[in-house]
Amino acid sequence: MDFALKRLSDYEGVRGPLLLIILDGVGIYRGENDGYPGNAIEIARPENIFRLMAEEKIVTRLKAHGRAVGMPSDDDQGNSEVGHNALGAGRVFAQGARLVEDAISGGSLFEGTAWKEIIENVVAGKKPVHFIGLISDGNVHSNLSHLLALTGACDRAGVEEVYVHGLLDGRDVPPLSALRYFGELEDYLWSLREQAKKDGKKRRYFVASGGGRMVTTMDRYGADWSIVERGYNAHVLGEGPKFPDSLTAIKKLREIQETDDQYVGHWVIHDPEDQAKPMTKIEDGHGVILFNFRGDRAIEISRAFVEDDFVGFERRCRPEVFYAGILEYDADTRMPPRYLVSPPAIDRTLSE
Repeated sequence: MDFALKRLSDYEGVRGPLLLIILDGVGIYRGENDGYPGNAIEIARPENIFRLMAEEKIVTRLKAHGRAVGMPSDDDQGNSEVGHNALGAGRVFAQGARLVEDAISGGSLFEGTAWKEIIENVVAGKKPVHFIGLISDGNVHSNLSHLLALTGACDRAGVEEVYVHGLLDGRDVPPLSALRYFGELEDYLWSLREQAKKDGKKRRYFVASGGGRMVTTMDRYGADWSIVERGYNAHVLGEGPKFPDSLTAIKKLREIQETDDQYVGHWVIHDPEDQAKPMTKIEDGHGVILFNFRGDRAIEISRAFVEDDFVGFERRCRPEVFYAGILEYDADTRMPPRYLVSPPAIDRTLSE
């Protein structure tokens, strides 16, 4: 039986124009006891919005988080991107975190052309894979569980070297929570190294660089390209203040800079044998995977790696790498050209 939605044969469309207006941040206040006292709309009491909301015949309430907007679980907060997509499509579909989670759990990510191309090339050439992204479980830009799954898959595929260039969150998660997330990551990388020793294998799996998301790598809308440049130079060239490990870097820089995680300056992990040298650099033939799934803060760093006519900042080094995003971040510019999980096919949107 075919359950696909079909247009009614006598449907002639809506006499237009039809205007979809999305007011970001305008939510429904639930009252003093269980609501959010900082709700600007409630405090300002805008006359027309309140009048419209009182008209029950033309107003309906929609959930803006969790499964209602295509997130993995009802514990996941909504955000502007998933909300816009759900409203524009007029229905729920898997997107962002859920799309990636399904591709990992179902195995389709690892059977895809992009993943296989990267892994086959780095294994054959004995080159590293570098992962860049936000170390967090906020499920807005990334999820640490995705990174751990990808790293574990590299281990099983025989990749000898993996380096993580991790960005501190402190925005979609508590402001001083980075040590917990980086601690979990460091423990996992250590367990892979230890198991490799027992099995007589080489595994050089380490955190290599990082920084707070608001000052390193994750700029958006071309607001401040120096943020991207700072991250690019740390990840690619190994330039920045050097520390023995990520936990030490975070603790020291928090103390020195007196700031929350999202504003912690960039840092680099030094080589265990030579404190003046970085643990690694990104060079020709390496694999580079950006594991953030939200597009707005992933586009600029992707452009820095893949564009021939890049003008965001002066790249002092442009290695020829196998670069992929976990998703396609911009369908209009096809950025990046290589991605691990295909976007959902969305048709019959409100504009259609």
